[in-house]
Amino acid sequence: MDIRITPGLLRGTVAPPPSKSQAHRLLIAAALSGGFSVLRGLAQSQDIQATAGCLRAMGAYPEELDGGDIRVHGLGSSIPQHREDWLVKFDCGESGSTLRFLIPVALAVQGGGIFTGRGRLMERPQRPYFDIFDEKGIFYEQKDGALTVRGELTPGEYRLPGNVSSQFVTGLLYALPLLDGDSQIVLTSPLESRGYVDMTLDALGRFGVRAEAQEDGWLVPGGQKYRPCSMTVEADWSQAAFWYGAIALGSSLELEGLNAFSIQGDMKIVPCFLKLQERGELELDVSDCPDLAPPLAAMAALRAGEITRLTNAARLRMKESDRLSSVTRALNALGADVEEGPDFLTITGRDSLAGGAAVDCCGDHRIAMMAAVAATRCKSPVTLLGAECVQKSYPDFWEEYKRLGGKLDVV
Repeated sequence: MDIRITPGLLRGTVAPPPSKSQAHRLLIAAALSGGFSVLRGLAQSQDIQATAGCLRAMGAYPEELDGGDIRVHGLGSSIPQHREDWLVKFDCGESGSTLRFLIPVALAVQGGGIFTGRGRLMERPQRPYFDIFDEKGIFYEQKDGALTVRGELTPGEYRLPGNVSSQFVTGLLYALPLLDGDSQIVLTSPLESRGYVDMTLDALGRFGVRAEAQEDGWLVPGGQKYRPCSMTVEADWSQAAFWYGAIALGSSLELEGLNAFSIQGDMKIVPCFLKLQERGELELDVSDCPDLAPPLAAMAALRAGEITRLTNAARLRMKESDRLSSVTRALNALGADVEEGPDFLTITGRDSLAGGAAVDCCGDHRIAMMAAVAATRCKSPVTLLGAECVQKSYPDFWEEYKRLGGKLDVV
């Protein structure tokens, strides 16, 4: 689907959708518990549907209720149920969280699985897991767009780099409590995106599972049981960031429903937003909040006469698109001045953007939303190619954009 946006500022009140990051974590914990859990307010984005589908394949039963709620009948007493004679197939869609969270869980619960995905998902690095599998004698094979893992997780030490993705840490934090002995997760390099691990630990705690922080990682006691828990998913600060971007570019929006005391790491959008209102050259380290780079780049593009650098951003190259490249191409197509480096972006702000161009969304939901925000300050209409990709995380984005006064037409 291609969309043509006629420039104009937005106005009104908007409630961001439920947190995709929290929803993944709560769904998996609920699936590993006994009995029923009810998770209220989930948004049925493609990523969440991928996780729910994989949990069904594993034997849990997430059931959709009215109003977007999900009741999850957990695996409970059937954990573990090693079945190495046959392997369940898991379609992870384009969700990196689904894939990386569930690889060790599948090993702990049923001795492995066959994981598939779409887009760039199966190209995203899994080396931290592969190094562990080599050490532990777990079989893995990646070919023809599928990853097969087979074997048994055993209690012990699990060494991981902290600067590749926190998703590997999260996957182990879910699986290791199910083992019959204690384990340790040891970080071999400083942890980035710590806020996401904090979200994992919070979700585990709500379902009765604990991990003890140590100087270089966590001690994870074995033999733990997940207990059912019912709760409401928080509004998503990473999606709120795009509306903050629109505000920075001149729109009059009021955001509601956000938890000001949330542990979501992307709450960092607030101090970053405030810094971008100041004059002078600015450097923002996005190592702990890589998903904020696209909305921050849109804000910086209209920071007239000022230079902004987004640094420590190498991991953006392995998202749904190579985001260092796709952010640069999209904003420059609209008339911005963005320079791409190996692990940074340098943005020289302008008074306005020319627009009048077509932007390839690259199948990346965050590129589409970034371009939509930047289009509010363009002089001429903007066409977004492949704008349906917002379904991955924010299915109602275009409806909300239009409700807030955005002028868009499907072309």
